[in-house]
Amino acid sequence: MHKPIKIFVDAHSFDKELQGAQTFIRELYTAILQNHPSMNIYMGAYHTERIREAFPDLPASNILQYNHRGIRRMFHDIPSLIKKYGFDYAHFQYLSPRQVGNCKYIVTLHDLLYLDRPQDFSRLYIETRRIFFRRSFMKAFLKTTVSEHSRKSISKHFGTSTGDIHVIPNAANHSLQKHFSSRADAAATVKEKYGLENFILYVSRIEPRKNHILLLKKYLELELYKRNIPLLFIGSRSIAVPEFDALLNSLSSEQRKHINFLSNIPQEDLYAFYSSCRLFVYPSKGEGFGIPPLEAAFCGAPVLCSNVTAMEDFYFFEPYAFFPEDEKTFGEKLIDMIDNPVPEEFIKKVSLSIKEKYCWLKSAAAFCNILQTATI
Repeated sequence: MHKPIKIFVDAHSFDKELQGAQTFIRELYTAILQNHPSMNIYMGAYHTERIREAFPDLPASNILQYNHRGIRRMFHDIPSLIKKYGFDYAHFQYLSPRQVGNCKYIVTLHDLLYLDRPQDFSRLYIETRRIFFRRSFMKAFLKTTVSEHSRKSISKHFGTSTGDIHVIPNAANHSLQKHFSSRADAAATVKEKYGLENFILYVSRIEPRKNHILLLKKYLELELYKRNIPLLFIGSRSIAVPEFDALLNSLSSEQRKHINFLSNIPQEDLYAFYSSCRLFVYPSKGEGFGIPPLEAAFCGAPVLCSNVTAMEDFYFFEPYAFFPEDEKTFGEKLIDMIDNPVPEEFIKKVSLSIKEKYCWLKSAAAFCNILQTATI
């Protein structure tokens, strides 16, 4: 019988807006808490109430308060907590602090898109991450990432063997379908709370590689606003996109009233948006994984998805997939899906494919197996 493993999780991503690293921690450790009692899990954050909300099964004594926000936690709070509690492992996303005692560090590097697509990032952004992320990852006892694409990218840029990098895939939350008994129920919730219906949806932080401008341009060119089809962007601003802002500023009053932005919405509301949208579009030019299109499809939404970087693995979206640099084909597929709704049988087939291939229970089992093997 394996001895319990005492693991600390830096959950500071819960102190910020929703992002892929936060989803990864929430779903992976929810599955671990429910199915792997040999893991004694502790989590640290500044806003501990968000941890309590996300992990109701985690004992209050295992939720640890940071005294500092942001990077200062690395110099003060986390080393002190590791020393005080004597953890076997400490799990970090991207960046880890100085080594403390015998605690073994796990670093999950979700992507290296700032090196794959340097044109989308500032030089300062690139250089600081190139130095500090590489240092953390290369010194980690266990190196993990979330997709085969990211594993190959990390190996290429950091010069480490792919065999030294473990893939713990992201997945779709299989409980999403339990939130609403039907798309009609979800649509009623969205209309009542937000006044929206019959809308096109894109869920993502706003930054250059996310390619919001492509969707907005084609939405305007196709004059979908004249057909009373709203466009909804859910996500906060991360990196400035001047071209996108310039296009927004050029909108007429008629166009403007059909284009909506939301951020920091409750998880259950996000699921309602997924479940009730007319069409979910994901035009990103680069992802380390790409969770939102999987979640949307799992909720029963028809999905039009980019097919580059890690999204090359999402074969089940074909023929409703596109190369994001090909604006003409994207526009043709967008209007086709509006005028000719995707068959319900196809949507169910996609949902089943996602359920079979991307499962948090499988990812949690793989992660725990790696830890148990490394501990022996």
